[in-house]
Amino acid sequence: MKQLLVILLLITSGNLFSQSNPESLINTFFETYEKDAGKAVKDLYATNKWTERIKDDIDKIIGTVNGFTENYMGKYYGYEVITSKKFSESLVLYSYLIKYERQPLRFIFKFYKPNNKWVLYSYAIDDDLDIEIQEAAKLYYLNLDKE
Repeated sequence: MKQLLVILLLITSGNLFSQSNPESLINTFFETYEKDAGKAVKDLYATNKWTERIKDDIDKIIGTVNGFTENYMGKYYGYEVITSKKFSESLVLYSYLIKYERQPLRFIFKFYKPNNKWVLYSYAIDDDLDIEIQEAAKLYYLNLDKE
């Protein structure tokens, strides 16, 4: 009986440890997202007990991602990292391109580590990539000093 308890504790602590960094939280999010987008968002927000105060907003986001059906967005083809930014040892941002047949989206994750555990600080969905790409291509952003 003690051996079974030790094994269960090791398995549980391994799962907790694997969730101890933002990359693990994001990987778990996308694994769940492929099967159930709403559950992925709900589980992500569950990492932070303070998000209970914004339950209505979370429900709206869950409704939005659940609306990304194949009839509306086409097939889901996965995701790619756009960028990650470390603001400090306790605050990081990750930006991902979400690939749907109809159009790309961007998911922005911000994680905060107030003590010894990373939690979701903010999650956003962005579909204004067109504007940003066009802006980035303007002359004043280009390095014209090249020979």
